[in-house]
Amino acid sequence: MSKDIRIKKGLNIKLVGEAEQMTTDLPLGSLFAVKPDDFHGVIPKILAKEGTEVKAGEALFYDKSDERILFPSPVSGKVTEIVRGARRKVLAIKVTANGKQEYKDFGSKNVDSLSEQEVKDHLFASGCWPFIKQRPYDVVANPNQKPKAIFVSAYASAPLATDVDYALKGKEQAIQTALTALTKLTDGKVHVSIAKNATLSPFKELKGVETHKISGPHPIGNVSTQIAHIDPINKGEVVWVVTPQDLVVIGELFLTGKLNLTRTIALTGSKFTKPQYVTVVAGAQIGAITKDYLDADNARIISGNILSGKQVTEEGFLGYYDNQITSIPEGDDYEFFGWNKPVFNKISPSRALTFSWLSPNKKYDLNTNTNGEHRAFVVTGSYEEVFPLDIYPLQLLKACMYKDLDEMEGLGAYEIAPEDFALTEFICVSKQPHQKIIREGLDLMRAELG
Repeated sequence: MSKDIRIKKGLNIKLVGEAEQMTTDLPLGSLFAVKPDDFHGVIPKILAKEGTEVKAGEALFYDKSDERILFPSPVSGKVTEIVRGARRKVLAIKVTANGKQEYKDFGSKNVDSLSEQEVKDHLFASGCWPFIKQRPYDVVANPNQKPKAIFVSAYASAPLATDVDYALKGKEQAIQTALTALTKLTDGKVHVSIAKNATLSPFKELKGVETHKISGPHPIGNVSTQIAHIDPINKGEVVWVVTPQDLVVIGELFLTGKLNLTRTIALTGSKFTKPQYVTVVAGAQIGAITKDYLDADNARIISGNILSGKQVTEEGFLGYYDNQITSIPEGDDYEFFGWNKPVFNKISPSRALTFSWLSPNKKYDLNTNTNGEHRAFVVTGSYEEVFPLDIYPLQLLKACMYKDLDEMEGLGAYEIAPEDFALTEFICVSKQPHQKIIREGLDLMRAELG
């Protein structure tokens, strides 16, 4: 039986530059990269050395901790460079496309007749396993631990987020196939959350899953918020998470036998001359995607959304899990006495000399200026106003900073991911890097507690 979820705590950040619902099919492009840092906690072992010819779907490297977890090339071509950093850490594996997509054939499968192990083996062989992430720790799922449930959030509530219903229109068969496969991997339920007011969602008429209708401000689209309301995580328990776009990749793999990493992504933000949707292959070079649409003068480019995405340059590459590129003005200017005068052109949950609360539907053109410098935590009580989980955010942040594992456990660290603290970071008067603090805390827990 479905369960409606509605939250009141949160904050909708309305910005100019929302993507228009029109889609342009971009040319394939020439240079692609797979970055091991996109898969947090993975130590790569190289399989395809420089000069190796690969097809789309052939493995470039595997995870040192489990050689079954492969990471494939998104295109067919030649491995032209393995970029290394300090202590020879692998930063990126670059593949130059040969101009036509040649796919490695993994064979189509009838998911209804497959066993749990057969589904797993197909996901391992094709390189699709990294699309399944786990809580706790927000890392690629450990295949040796069975999840008590699997969650899919089919609604994105982040600023300027991709409209999932539009981007995945017509993909109902692939989505159903992928979800049927996922039901084989858990003894519990597969939960799918859609917007309460969704009318044309490709996730509405699904079989074999439990559908939930959600409403409220951001972060209602974050899967952690949904897990907390549907089936909270206790110590020793594991749940798996898959994003909607990755469901399509998995579903098409079972239907066609090919690993097709083509995505519909949104170009959003005020620095795009015509925000819209484009189809690209994961790992594409940012400049090849944005060259005809970006006003590059004094622009910050972000792979992902403005709250939890990563800063990139035009020479950088689209993140493996990202379905959005955002560009906003670089905040390299400073206002004289900006802290001591009424503010009408910025968003703030506070009413102290700020007036965004008077225009709840106004869209803002914000830049990257933090409007203050890094300082010690100031206890204001504002975090709790935008944090919907039943957790004390300030206390958990501090526990992560002084590395108290018992306190982190007790305060609910098993339930969260860094993205859940993006809003508290946005409103933080102390300018603390909340997501970085949480990421380091989760890494410590994983290393010490397993």
